[in-house]
Amino acid sequence: MVYDMKNCLKVVTIGGGSSYTPELIEGFIKRHEELPVKELWLVDIEEGREKLEIVGNLAKRMVKKANIDMEIHLTLDRREALKNADFVTTQLRVGLLDARIKDESIPLSHGLIGQETNGAGGLFKALRTVPVVLDIIKDIEELCQNAWLINFTNPTGIISEAVFKYTNFEKYIGLCNVPIHLKNDVAKLFEVDADRIYMEFGGLNHMVYGLKVCLDGKDVTEEAIERFINTKISMENIKAIDFNPEFVRALGAIPCPYHRYYYRTKEMLLEELEEFKKGKARGQVVKELEDQLFELYKDENLDIKPPQLEKRGGAYYSDAACNLISSIYNNKQDIQVVNTLNNGAIRNFKDNQAVEVSSVITLQGPKPLSIGYLPECTDGLVSQIKSFEILAAKAAVTGDYETALLALCINPLIPSDDIAKVVLDEMMEAHKEYLPQFNK
Repeated sequence: MVYDMKNCLKVVTIGGGSSYTPELIEGFIKRHEELPVKELWLVDIEEGREKLEIVGNLAKRMVKKANIDMEIHLTLDRREALKNADFVTTQLRVGLLDARIKDESIPLSHGLIGQETNGAGGLFKALRTVPVVLDIIKDIEELCQNAWLINFTNPTGIISEAVFKYTNFEKYIGLCNVPIHLKNDVAKLFEVDADRIYMEFGGLNHMVYGLKVCLDGKDVTEEAIERFINTKISMENIKAIDFNPEFVRALGAIPCPYHRYYYRTKEMLLEELEEFKKGKARGQVVKELEDQLFELYKDENLDIKPPQLEKRGGAYYSDAACNLISSIYNNKQDIQVVNTLNNGAIRNFKDNQAVEVSSVITLQGPKPLSIGYLPECTDGLVSQIKSFEILAAKAAVTGDYETALLALCINPLIPSDDIAKVVLDEMMEAHKEYLPQFNK
């Protein structure tokens, strides 16, 4: 599909009632000259109607203030919205925040890490979400077959694996804000603008490493690692527990914040258990934060993205999502980090597997850059997570209980097969409403 800059684009955001939507609106406003979005359709479900109206009205005020020609449409009818769309973004949460709280609190009640994208929580978010994303793809294939699907919904790695394995849909890209977050943080360490920093990333979603750092084209990886060691870098949603300095030097790469769950498992678990005892699992904190945000969004005088939004874990979402859409539309051929088909980029994985890797973004989509083999010190852990992703995707599509159990048993955050089964059964029951594939 060749785009004409005279055309006016139609973008559809599924999960449009999300508290993140103002990030997206801000991103489109900033880029309106190079990315002429004429129609933005915000789609949600009946349970999200109130939030959709609140955030949709804020979006309209933001567009009005910016004085740009962009129509904001609010709807609960996904199929109506998708007709002739150019880009579709997904930022949905099946089961809403209550499901996330269960994802976190049930594992914690058994002394396991409770996190919505890793371990048992990550598995169950995938089991609920994958079927919905595959249904959206069926609608796209029917109603807007030339549209790109940009998925920002977690767990992006498992969802991407499922799309590539169980559909023939090719215009799919998984996206995460972690790499752009890490790049911006490294730029701050060097006290330079982020556009002067190039980082080569490779691995899987929430399991990605900064393998190389360049400043103005000069390799500064070793210096970046030293600066990283001496500074607390994390995200709003992950406790900044220090990595062991000697370990990071030996690793020879910059780990992402989510690596704390694997390299600092004991410390992260203790931290989460303390919060859990206080009734403050991360999902509950987010729920309180969301309530505060939506109270702000209701203010009819508010016509900008409030700075409080950055306290969520999704900072830089708009930069990641809007940069990607603009680069495809304008065939920029710049380098961004996306979840895409491996196609030989990382030799540890098969060509048809999903990886998160630096890629050249073209009109035809991402072209992953070859990084050869991952460092041997990372290969084992990353390969284990890939096996988990493959089994989780299979379980989500087939509704096979044994596959789901196997996925959980091989996850490095699960200490025994017996505990895996107990947690699996409890979470199956807790999420029964959103797991129809397991209840046939």
